[in-house]
Formats: sequence, structure tokens, C-alpha cells
Amino acid sequence: MLDLTKLAQQMQGISQHLSVEAVATRQRLERAQFLIEQARSHQDELVELQETWRDRMIFTAATPIEPLDTYLDISAAPMAHTAIATDGSQIAPSHHEIAYCYLINVGRIVLHYGQSKLPLLDSLPEVFYRPEDLYVSRQWGIRTEEWMGYRRTASEATMLAELACALNDEGRRSHLRERGNLSTQLSFITHPSVAMVDGSLIHWFLEPMPHEARDMILTPILKAWDQLRSLRVPLVGYISASRSGEALNFLRLQTCPFLAPDCGTHCAGKTERPPCQVLDPLKDTALWAKLLQPGQRSPLWRSSAKILDLYGDHTIHFCYMNVGSEIARVEVPAWVAQDADLLDSALSLTLAQVQKGYGYPVALAEAHNQAVVRGGDRSRFFALLEQQMIRAGLRNVGTSYKETRKRGSIA
Repeated sequence: MLDLTKLAQQMQGISQHLSVEAVATRQRLERAQFLIEQARSHQDELVELQETWRDRMIFTAATPIEPLDTYLDISAAPMAHTAIATDGSQIAPSHHEIAYCYLINVGRIVLHYGQSKLPLLDSLPEVFYRPEDLYVSRQWGIRTEEWMGYRRTASEATMLAELACALNDEGRRSHLRERGNLSTQLSFITHPSVAMVDGSLIHWFLEPMPHEARDMILTPILKAWDQLRSLRVPLVGYISASRSGEALNFLRLQTCPFLAPDCGTHCAGKTERPPCQVLDPLKDTALWAKLLQPGQRSPLWRSSAKILDLYGDHTIHFCYMNVGSEIARVEVPAWVAQDADLLDSALSLTLAQVQKGYGYPVALAEAHNQAVVRGGDRSRFFALLEQQMIRAGLRNVGTSYKETRKRGSIA
């Protein structure tokens, strides 16, 4: 039980610290605005420096694809469009439960606007209990609980592509009924669509993993993205309250006091803060909150995360959007960023989703609500599992004494 009386004694120190940080943040913001003005005048030179010395830099800086003073209004979404989204949840395995297994539940959402079609709001659960599912990750030193989360990420991407393909098949059937088999070479998703996931498309967790383990997760994800590209359905990763500093890190090239940003020679191994790190811990969203009006986006950036070397044609680009309620980071693959029509459609439909959801994309919120496994769901899951085990003739079915004792108190 939390002792609020003792906790209250620490609140004064926290408030004083936050007051000091607020002043420091305002000073960093003023400096960031000054630096971005400076960098605009020789942006191409800074990009060239970055490309030349990338392997010697000890920080990850995104590369601007558009001029740094790009502040574009996002166009209004068409009346008829479709939003697709997935999100996942899970029941983690526990040796104290009646059986060692885990469950992944993926919420699936398809919302049609201006088309007189019923929405899809459901979830698809899958139980993993075979030894090859539970223990395959142990050979790489990855705990089953972690592997479950990675599998969930792959499942979300796969089901997102399956929903888009199902829409395409539905459109094809409708088109053939209306036109009498005159053509089968057209694109059958007849209204603009967007496929959305909650969180980043840059799967940083894959970077330290062994190649074989990484391929088991990344291959189905990239295959699903290939399907979306073939259907011309733009993929969007929506990040609320982003903590990234990739864009601001580009300004470290501007503040570097040396002729070249050779961090390996000038700064590596030193205990003091590098001289270019003048904005830390300021985040990208703080700067763009000062520069963007509601309904505007920042310039496009290309992420320089090393894991993206394995993404092929799906290298991730991003921009920041003032959606009114916050500054959101919106990520798209390269094939969306390089197609002006797809990019415009993706951003306009994303903004429309935020407006319909009163500050957060309604499709993602509903996908989460469909996916989330609550306490009652967990209890019913294990009760159903217990019934099946008893029917199968298993004896001594029950939780461990530790788990049983934790669920009740006699004090």
C-alpha cells in the first residue's frame, strides 16, 4: 500500500525541480530556433557532412528531405475514405498459472466513411503452447516474455495487410458485378485508404538480436508492407507524445566546433558532455510546437537508425504534425514519402482520424479497445483452459501456492 503521507514530503522537491527545468527548456527552445535559422542557409552542406562522416558520428541524426523552413498545411480528407488499424495485447506466460502458455490478441478495425458500409470491430486471439513456440527464443538468450512481444508486433503487421487485401477483394467483386467483367487490371480499392499502427515503424529492438531471430520477426513484417505497397494503401505509424530527438540531433552538425563531425576522434571516450550537445534533453516535439500552426506539418526527415539498413525499400521517413491537441510524429515508409499523392492522402486521412477521435486517431483507439485483455478476460481464459485440461483427464490442475496466496490476504 502506498503511504501518501510519506510521499507528500517529496512533492515539494519535485515541483522546485520542474520549475527550474521549465526555465532551462525555454532557453533551449530559443537556441534551437536560432540554430535552425542558421542551418537553413547551408542545409545542403550539413547534409553532405552527415553523409560523409556518418560512420564516425556517435549520435543518430535524421536527414532532412525538404528545406528546414517547410511548414505545409495538410489538405482536407475526402468525404469517402477508409481507415484500417490493428493493435495488440497479450497474456504473458507464468509458471505459477495452471499451464505455461501465452496468448496474443490483435484488435482489427476497418472504418468506412461516406460509403454506407458497416465497420469491422473485432479481435483475433491466438494461443501459443507448443514447445517450439515457447522455447525457440531461448537459444538466442531471449526470454519468452520478450519474444511474445516481438511476435505480437509481427502479427499486427500481418493482419493489417490481410485487412487491406480483403478490402481489395471486396472492391474487385463489387467492380465486376457493376461492370460485367470488363477489366480485372484496375486498382479495386476505389476510395482513399490508410493503414495505421500505434507507435514507431522503426523496430529498434531488432538491432541487437541474432540474425536468425531477427529474420523470424522482420521478414513477415516487410512482406506485409510489400502487400500494402502493391495495393497502394499508405502505411502510417502514429506516435503520440514522442520522445525522439532525431531531428534536433541534425542541429548538432551546426554546433560542432570542429572542421568535421569526427566524433570517434574528437569526443569518443571523454567523460564530459560533447560540445555539440547544447540542446539536450530537448525533444523534437518541443521545437515543432513553437514552429507549426494547427493543421500544419514539418519537413520530411529520413531516419538514420542502423536497423533500417535491413528494411530495403521500406526505409522510414517521418514528419511532425500539429494535430491541434499535440505535436504527433507520423512515420511512413519510403514508398509513401516518395509518392506525393500517397503522402498527401496518408497525412490528410491521419489528421481526419485525430479530429474524429478528439485528439487521437479513432481507428487506433478502437483497435486498442478491441485488443486489450482485462483482468476479467484473463480469469475467463484460464478458467476455460482449466475446463479443457480436466476434460482431457489431467489431474492436480491449479495455480501454484504462491499465486493462490497472492490473490488473497488474511492480514
